[in-house]
Amino acid sequence: MTEPPTGLRDRLVDVGVELVAAEGVQALTLREIARRAGVSHGAPRRHFPTHLELLSAIARRGFAELADRARTALGQVDGTGKEPVAAAWAQLTELGRAYLEFALGNPGMYELMFRHDLLESGHLGLRDTSLPLFGVLVDLVGRVRPEAHAPTVAGALWANLHGVAQLWSWGSLQLATESQDFTPVLRAALDAHLGPETPA
Repeated sequence: MTEPPTGLRDRLVDVGVELVAAEGVQALTLREIARRAGVSHGAPRRHFPTHLELLSAIARRGFAELADRARTALGQVDGTGKEPVAAAWAQLTELGRAYLEFALGNPGMYELMFRHDLLESGHLGLRDTSLPLFGVLVDLVGRVRPEAHAPTVAGALWANLHGVAQLWSWGSLQLATESQDFTPVLRAALDAHLGPETPA
C-alpha cells in the first residue's frame, strides 16, 4: 500500500466516528469499518491489534470534542465583578449544559465513551483524555463547596447529569416533567449537589 500508515489509521478512526454517529455502537465492527474505509477486513489490525484499541481511538475523538465544548462553555462565562463562588456556579451551569447537549446530540458516541471496558483498559491514553474533564468539574465544585470532599460531590453531580442525559434521551424526563427544556432539571441537579446559587 502506498498510503502512509498514519493516513490509514486516521481514516479508520474517521470512518468509525461517522459510523457511530449514524448507526450507533453496535455497528462498530472491525469488518464494517474496514469495508467503509475501502480496505481489506484485516487491514485495521496493522494499526489496531484489537477491536478494543480501535474503539478506544474512536472514543478519544469524542472526549476531545467534549473537552472543546467544555472549554468554550467555560469561556462564555464572564466572571468580571462576580464573587468567586458565583462565577464558579455560573461556570458549572454552562458546563452542565454543554455536557447534556453533547450527550443528547451524539448518543452513539456518548454511549461508546463511557463503556467500562474502554475506560478500564487505558488503551491509547483514553483515561488521559477523560480524567482531566472530571478534574475541571472537581475544581469548580471545590470552589463552590470548599467544605466538602470535592471529588465525591463532583462524582455525584456527574452521575446525576449522566442519568439526566439517559432519561432525556429515552423521553422519560420530558414525560415526567411535562417540559421539552432540560434547563430546570439541570438547575435542580446543581441545587441538590451545590446548594442554592450564590448571588453575584
